[in-house]
Amino acid sequence: QVQLVESGGGLVQAGGSLRLSCAASGSIFRIDTMGWYRQAPGKPRELVATITSGGSARYADSVKGRFTISRDNSKKSVYLQMNSLKPEDTAVYYCNGAISLTVAAGYKGYWGKGTLVTVSS
Repeated sequence: QVQLVESGGGLVQAGGSLRLSCAASGSIFRIDTMGWYRQAPGKPRELVATITSGGSARYADSVKGRFTISRDNSKKSVYLQMNSLKPEDTAVYYCNGAISLTVAAGYKGYWGKGTLVTVSS
């Protein structure tokens, strides 16, 4: 069974930095686009950043210039470096990956269970 597990969340003061990691495990053939999403209390889940298998990244306007997404295909991992954090960044952060399980199968989206990031003012 495929699992994505996030780590690196915690409590940080405004202006600080945090680095999130997400590692995929299980019987995986290939991982295509990966991304980070977040959900604040009472708000819908929103896209934070995505990165293609070729390394092309896209960011939400709210985090552009402050966050950097990266990946390590050999480790089946995706990362999110968060700098200049603001209280409005407080949310549960989820990683996502488009994963195929066999050479003949198509891609399916998988989600981690999330890691909490709290930014105090």
